[in-house]
Amino acid sequence: MMHIVVCVKAVPGSTEVRMDPVTHTIIRDGGAAVVNPFDATALEVALRIKDARANMGGPTRVSALSMGIPATESLLRDCIARGADDALLLSDRAFAGADTLATSYALSCGMRALCEGAAPDLVLCGKMAVDGDTAQIGPELAGLLEMACATDVRTVEVPSPGGVVVRRATDQGIERVELPLPAVLTIAKDAVQPRMPSIAGVFMARDAEVRVLGAHGVGADSARIGLAGSPTQVVRSFVPEREAAGEDVLGDVAAQAARVRELMGGACA
Repeated sequence: MMHIVVCVKAVPGSTEVRMDPVTHTIIRDGGAAVVNPFDATALEVALRIKDARANMGGPTRVSALSMGIPATESLLRDCIARGADDALLLSDRAFAGADTLATSYALSCGMRALCEGAAPDLVLCGKMAVDGDTAQIGPELAGLLEMACATDVRTVEVPSPGGVVVRRATDQGIERVELPLPAVLTIAKDAVQPRMPSIAGVFMARDAEVRVLGAHGVGADSARIGLAGSPTQVVRSFVPEREAAGEDVLGDVAAQAARVRELMGGACA
């Protein structure tokens, strides 16, 4: 049995993002939340590995893991509808306000709960989340779990018991990398096209059990989670002020150029 854990994040489904004026973190009330598109691609990669191994006679378990508010459970059910075997939601006010390091630690505790103390064979994450763009969760998980790691992965060959071969993007081009298992991979958004859930999958997911555990349930150290465990603190957040005023620049080319230079404060001198 190969066990693949896919980390899934709920992100705002629109550009109307609200910030908490006290904690300076995104307000996540569950309204219009969607699965992070990069994570949806990572789930599809895991499901394709599962399908390919099934054709070869190899059983595979795909688990979806998320940390968030209770409403995130509906997104995990969508993962089950698409083909995941089970899901675990980490939901506790103690997790609130976590930066990437505290989030990675909480997820690593969740993985141990999912795997009954063992480590999964493969961990897949989206390359980054569209509401943060840090691209840090995957590498931090690899460090915490002491696993090999490849980022910005474009293709994944069917893993063997000894390892997995991937192709990932670098500044110099596409690189072929062979990693030993267990390993953590972060998946590029355009690696594959995610499948839609089947009608049978939707009905199955509706009745499926989504485990929900808090900080105590996964044995998390309270000093390493939430705001208390976050070395990165946002001091100030604000919406930039924008002026809607405009001016028609008239005259010949020389006059227009002089006026543009004046408006730009001499920046184009």
